[in-house]
Amino acid sequence: MWSADGETVSAGGPRLRALLAMLLLNAGRTVGVRRLVEGLYGPQAPSGAAHALQSQVSRLRRRLEDAGETADLLEFGPAGYRLLVDPGDVDAHRFERLAGEGRQVLAAGDHAGAARLLGEALGLWRGPALADVIDAPFAGEQAARLEESRIAVLEDLVEARLADGGHRDLAAELPEIVAAHPLRERLRGQLMRALYGSGRKAEALQVFEEARRTLADELGADPSPELGGVHLAMLRAGPAPAEAAGGGVPAQFTSFVGRDGDLERVRTLLGERRLVTLTGPGGVGKTRLAAEAAGLEQGEVRFVDLAPLTDGAAAPQVLINALGLREAGLVPSLSGPLDPVERLIAGLAERRVLLVLDNCEHVVAEVATLARRLLAACRDLRILVTSRERLGVTGETLHPVPPLPLDGGDDAHGGAGGGREARGRAAVRLFADRAAAVRPGFSVDEANAGAVLRVCRALDGLPLAIELAAARMRSLTLEEIEARLDDRFRLLSRGDRSAAPRHRTLRAVVGWSWDLLSRPEQTLAARLTVFSGGAPLHAAVRVCGPSEEEVVELLADLVDKSLVEAGGGRYRMLETVQEFCAERLAGDERERVRAAHTACFLDLAQAAEPHLRGPGQLEWLARLDAERGNLHAALRWAAGADPVLGLRLLAALSWQGQLRGLPGERAAVAAGLLTTIGDEPPAGLEEEYTLCLAHAAAADNGHDRRLRERLERLGGDGRLRYPFLRVLRFMVIGPSPAAGPVPADPWSAAFGRLESGVTCLLGGERDAAGEAFRAALEGFRAAGDRWGVLTALERLAGLADETGSAALLAQAIDLAGRLGAVEDLTRLLVRNADRLADAGRLPDARAEYERAIAFARRTGTPETQAGAQRGLADVARLRGDLPAARDLYERALRGCGRASMGAALTRLRILIGLGRVAEAERDAGQARLRYRQALAIAHAYGDRQSAATASAALAAVTSPGGEEPVYGS
Repeated sequence: MWSADGETVSAGGPRLRALLAMLLLNAGRTVGVRRLVEGLYGPQAPSGAAHALQSQVSRLRRRLEDAGETADLLEFGPAGYRLLVDPGDVDAHRFERLAGEGRQVLAAGDHAGAARLLGEALGLWRGPALADVIDAPFAGEQAARLEESRIAVLEDLVEARLADGGHRDLAAELPEIVAAHPLRERLRGQLMRALYGSGRKAEALQVFEEARRTLADELGADPSPELGGVHLAMLRAGPAPAEAAGGGVPAQFTSFVGRDGDLERVRTLLGERRLVTLTGPGGVGKTRLAAEAAGLEQGEVRFVDLAPLTDGAAAPQVLINALGLREAGLVPSLSGPLDPVERLIAGLAERRVLLVLDNCEHVVAEVATLARRLLAACRDLRILVTSRERLGVTGETLHPVPPLPLDGGDDAHGGAGGGREARGRAAVRLFADRAAAVRPGFSVDEANAGAVLRVCRALDGLPLAIELAAARMRSLTLEEIEARLDDRFRLLSRGDRSAAPRHRTLRAVVGWSWDLLSRPEQTLAARLTVFSGGAPLHAAVRVCGPSEEEVVELLADLVDKSLVEAGGGRYRMLETVQEFCAERLAGDERERVRAAHTACFLDLAQAAEPHLRGPGQLEWLARLDAERGNLHAALRWAAGADPVLGLRLLAALSWQGQLRGLPGERAAVAAGLLTTIGDEPPAGLEEEYTLCLAHAAAADNGHDRRLRERLERLGGDGRLRYPFLRVLRFMVIGPSPAAGPVPADPWSAAFGRLESGVTCLLGGERDAAGEAFRAALEGFRAAGDRWGVLTALERLAGLADETGSAALLAQAIDLAGRLGAVEDLTRLLVRNADRLADAGRLPDARAEYERAIAFARRTGTPETQAGAQRGLADVARLRGDLPAARDLYERALRGCGRASMGAALTRLRILIGLGRVAEAERDAGQARLRYRQALAIAHAYGDRQSAATASAALAAVTSPGGEEPVYGS
């Protein structure tokens, strides 16, 4: 405690300090004598403890008087003692007040305000609570309460900083905090989000693995649903925002200056309209405004950059990737093609999303058509577009984004009043902010305000042009910048007058920045344009050369000059800058650099391929996720320039594409390769050619026959360079014969045991099948492949009793979540719900089916959603609600009309359910029709168990010779 004049006052010995602490924890409130006695001496207080308390109170009063307080500060009454102190003067109470205010502000969405209040609350702590009286009987419980409150406030502060974009700083700070509190799952989840938001997805997933092990070892418990939800959300979203072409709102590297009015207008429009388009010339700030507006949204946001698109027809596929919609399960269903727009509609129909489509001007017609279809079919969807021209769709609301304002009087000479006015303008503030970043201490004052304003006027208030000019303050004076701009635009005015003035201005300022680069900097800037989605340093060094040391130095210079952005371990160019620099890459050199780029990412894909079936599976998947744009760019170039190289790269990526559900993304490239190469593979590339056929078949059933023929030619001796072909052959042709040489690699040997188990199961040998599946499970676990473990667990669950099936399915569901296999996760949840329904646990089954439906919406495949809806229909039927059951069955039936095995088997179960409903309603004719339809499907696909079920149901519903039908159970 402190006296009125700020001097420290000693509270006395341990017993006296403990008494003061108890009274302060209840500042202004009466504390009973008995409670004080027990708090000081324990529940078994000695005789005379009450007299001892009176003595301690007297001594405390003297201490307070010594501190300059009045004697009546410590008051005695019939109920006990009260210390007449304002709670606001006690740090513990101030802490709790600030914490409550911070939480309220956080809930209201003011993240910066919340961080300030919560940080102030934590700043009151100077060590452990009640550290110098901790041995007093009362202190342990109170200290634990305060410490729990401190950690909760720390978690709230982290939440506020995450919401405010502080991922990178928190990724550095949180590991130490988590290590000090290893069982705090909220902190673990926040560390995962911080790492993920920093582009470090693999490390984020590793944090979850560590949490799972720690909780199991310390508590014998699994992660909470909340922590599991963070984990699944990351897996469903695919690459981290810093890595992907589509995802959450991209992190911004600079402050947002001068658009408050535009931001408020756009936010208002998004609250009222479903399609809002930001229009304006390149460099005016459309993308940044869209990112800021989207970042303030409370619900789900997907930000998709369409600038890399060369063909507007590919826009639906880009959106599929950004929304995390998988195209298939881990095992290919060979379901045949599904229209990408229909997949988008299926994935968005019940999903409240703001979709931001950035840089649409070069594909505006295709985006307009796509937006119209999506908005018509998905009632909870909103779309925010940035484009240099409007879409022209009915219901579109335009917000033209103007340059930053420059009017308000003539400040050309920077007079006193004019200088003050100039400093307040958005364009000038932007220049000042960016210039200060490269020349610390720079500010706009009365002396230089006029010059800054003239520079901004020469650049027509275009933010990108202003930023590029301000970046030159690192090496030029303001006067030199102004003079060079005047020269540039004097020359420009005699050039192409047909171009829009602002386009000429922007191109001129990028060209001016280019001219000021050294020759090595120009060379590197031009070569960097072959990268899509940014370049990691090692790839930039290899592709752009000549040496690591020189590339590192040149990249730092380009970052300083605002031509390149650095973040998350990657280097990126703004679209306008990249377009300009790409034009400076000469034809011969462009091909050489693209060849080097493709070779670099071929090496990455080939290095990753065997690891995707081993213990490093998640780490290598994350590395490939980060380079998705570069891998696809390399594929596109190779398909046209070097088909053999294209075949090899496509083959190396095949298993990754299957695990991530990407076959459709590469189908067009595969079809082009087949057209170029012809009907026969190049020598030694039979496996690569077969995998190319499989990719093409994902979008065109016309390749199915050739694929089957190629798979049959490969044989079953196990000597395959690409083990994924074993999976394809199994699904297309069926399991290989049990006899034959054992494959050399452990993964293929384990898969061979899985095939053997399926063969036994088809032959009715359940015990032998179980033995083979268990051997496969052990083999996949030894190899470290989560996909194989998941597959074997699912097979074993089908053979186990109710208790064993529950445990096996739980393990499989956990693995599917860790792999991000949303379609497989949905299927497993449906199977688990089926198990619960069979056991008569209908409320639990219903909850699990509803959970499956929530995941099914993420898949974009209607039959996956239909399978979960069928389960809900079963529950309704078993509860006797026949109208609801019929409605759910019929809705599910409409979702599985494709000519595919997966859709057909789902349709079979729906038809049996409709037959049961017809039986219960005593409609024998309708029941027989449904059962016959189901039986036909079962025979067509060789499903003996379903065929037996349908046959038994059909036999039970008979009406021979006009007799009344006999109804089965």
